Amino acid sequence: MNKLLATAVIAAGCGLCQVGTAAAADCGHVTIANMNWQSAEVLAWIDKIVLSSGYGCDAELVAGDTQPTLTSMIEKGEPDVAPEAWVNAMRDLLDKAVAEGKLAYAGESLSDGGVEGWWIPKYLAEAHPDIKSIPDALKHPELFPDPEDNSKAAVYNCPQGWNCQVTTANFYKAYGAQAAGFNLIDTGSAAGLDGSIAKAYEAKQGWLGYYWAPTAILGRYEMVKLDMAATHDKAEWDRCSSVPDCADPKPNAWAKSEVFTVVTSRFKDAGGPAYEYLTKRSWKNETVNKLLAWMSDNQADGEAGAKYFLKNNPDVWTPWVSPEAAEKVKAAVAG
Repeated sequence: MNKLLATAVIAAGCGLCQVGTAAAADCGHVTIANMNWQSAEVLAWIDKIVLSSGYGCDAELVAGDTQPTLTSMIEKGEPDVAPEAWVNAMRDLLDKAVAEGKLAYAGESLSDGGVEGWWIPKYLAEAHPDIKSIPDALKHPELFPDPEDNSKAAVYNCPQGWNCQVTTANFYKAYGAQAAGFNLIDTGSAAGLDGSIAKAYEAKQGWLGYYWAPTAILGRYEMVKLDMAATHDKAEWDRCSSVPDCADPKPNAWAKSEVFTVVTSRFKDAGGPAYEYLTKRSWKNETVNKLLAWMSDNQADGEAGAKYFLKNNPDVWTPWVSPEAAEKVKAAVAG
């Protein structure tokens, strides 16, 4: 293969060399925010490998988190790329920065968006096809036993200190779960919440509670998200759903969490094919869940997860890049 490539370059009068050099020069030095959660970390590493190996960029990962990274991009023009930006909380500021020509939305990182809701195990959903929504589940307390009180059922709450703990507690009130015989279980931490799902799965018992995607746990254990039996009402969300200890919450639904790749205008204007890649690079929660489960099972970091994904899922990622870039990336991760 190397000999064939060398022959082709010579035959073309080294025209390919000139194109490659120009592309690298156009792309230049690129800083990529490496956010501090698993799905964002692996996506940052995928971008680093693809931009470096496929498009000749001088790509560098820099530590990041949602609010400080996006604020820095708006105010300082750096870093160049935020691969997985959950933009809902900062949408107004970001839209303003886009309108002013400071930033650009390259594309949706998660094609189906970030997902939050109440879930039940798939085996339970298949055994009880009548359970489609939260009100449906609350009609069957016998299917969701409280491990500490066999006279009660259980709804598992979000970890302490997270915003979803507030909303789940409010929805517990809004849907009348206590009157239906359910206790609200404080899982204490993300590990505690994960452990409750794993324990239910091992025993093939019922489980009802809050969870989100993409996550490793949903890649390991198949869960079904229940319909909220309500559409998202932002006014009600702001009035009560997201307010701690709201006295009179109403049924509501989480808004779709929009997750974009945000880039600086400098990179958009100069990135050329590298920027084009980011406009096409989008994947589904199901794909991410499976990758995160593999990473957790193998104690893999973002770099190892990215290489595993690129080696084993060419059907997913090769449409994001040019054929030439795809071959370069495959060669880079082949070892």
